[in-house]
Amino acid sequence: MSTTVLTTIQVSLAQRSYPIYIGTNAMQQLPLLPSIQAASSIVLVTNHTVKALYGETTITALQSTGKPLTVVVLPDGEAYKTAVQLDTIYTAMLQVKCDRKAVIVALGGGVVGDVAGYAAATYMRGIDFVQVPTTLLAQVDSSVGGKTAVNHPMGKNMIGAFYQPQAVLADSAVLKTLPPREVAAGLAEVIKYGCMVDGAFFSWLENNTAVMNALDTAAISYAVQRSCELKAELVAQDETESSDKNIRALLNFGHTFGHAFEHVLGYGTWLHGEAVGYGMICAAILSRELGLLGEVQVQRIRALVAAAHLPTQWPVEVSADATIAAMKIDKKTEHGSLKFIVLDSIGKSHVQAVDEAMVRQIIAQLQAT
Repeated sequence: MSTTVLTTIQVSLAQRSYPIYIGTNAMQQLPLLPSIQAASSIVLVTNHTVKALYGETTITALQSTGKPLTVVVLPDGEAYKTAVQLDTIYTAMLQVKCDRKAVIVALGGGVVGDVAGYAAATYMRGIDFVQVPTTLLAQVDSSVGGKTAVNHPMGKNMIGAFYQPQAVLADSAVLKTLPPREVAAGLAEVIKYGCMVDGAFFSWLENNTAVMNALDTAAISYAVQRSCELKAELVAQDETESSDKNIRALLNFGHTFGHAFEHVLGYGTWLHGEAVGYGMICAAILSRELGLLGEVQVQRIRALVAAAHLPTQWPVEVSADATIAAMKIDKKTEHGSLKFIVLDSIGKSHVQAVDEAMVRQIIAQLQAT
């Protein structure tokens, strides 16, 4: 792609296949992407925080193409992952008369990527977009796989579409500016891959959490690469999370509990990764109570979540009734049945419907510890 050495991972989806480029200064390679070169105009969507850090570099790179550039700056935070911000993007594009050959560049974390991606999926029934994730969580998870969405007051990611980007540029240099809380939130999604599909990776994480917390370049680069490889494999097998395959659905390990925490606490109170981190502990205990997972493995998961500086205790503000109610409107519920990703062992998982009484029993245990 350029003289800059980038690792390339291919997401294989026939005509919708695309590359993930990982490496230092990947962001500066934007002008070389075919979708950017073919665009009639460019719309850069970011937020105030990211614009202050990387806006100048990205804008300079995009201006070098000589194409008309529109910059849309959204508020920062999960609370702004809404239809209101989606409309802000539409309005900006309509004001400058963007056509079907326009391309959206999403520069930011998961919120920016999801909202900008959904704007691309729906503007004039679909235009190209490129993901430039700037948080660890976005680099290892939300920017890959084509899930785009906004939240609704009644539930997370309830309005959205599967819509693949043309490319993902994961610049490892930007992670150095992340605050510790954002690093921890990203590590939750990294740990998820080890729990649900790669036991060897889980063991590697146990031995390398401290250096990842410190943002060691080699360790973080490997974690990002391995996470993207694993997600690309699952997405290639089951792009739209088909109910008859239940392959991509495994990526939701920890999310049924996690999304409920986010909803009940209020979006942004816990970061998404923080909610997923504790949600994995909950799912591991559920797996144990179902007779699937041993206590030693539950404790390994709890210890790794704790080592990543993620929550390990039930939030006292959250009741069992509110949790169950939030789970019942989650996308993972089907025909009124509560569905969870449960572990047969560390590195092996499956989807299972669980009786509400069992879930309430687990919640009572968690609240008491």
